[in-house]
Amino acid sequence: MNKAELISAMAAESGLSKADSQKALNAFIASVSKAMKAGDKVALVGFGTFSVAERASRMGINPSTKKPIQIEAKKVVKFKAGAELKAE
Repeated sequence: MNKAELISAMAAESGLSKADSQKALNAFIASVSKAMKAGDKVALVGFGTFSVAERASRMGINPSTKKPIQIEAKKVVKFKAGAELKAE
């Protein structure tokens, strides 16, 4: 499902127009992104939890030259599905 299909599904499920559904989805994405950048967790009971984790630096291999390279540490977003989502 892509973003346009999600907007259509949200409109059908909620009874909102596609324009209002798009605004709601964009606001959700912006709010979650802002929280992730601040390092906060976003927990949606029954759905799951979005969180930020630190990934340590590590050694990797350049596939074209086969030489080892250093991959720098970075932050990544993780999602853990909630119990109700797992049950479906």
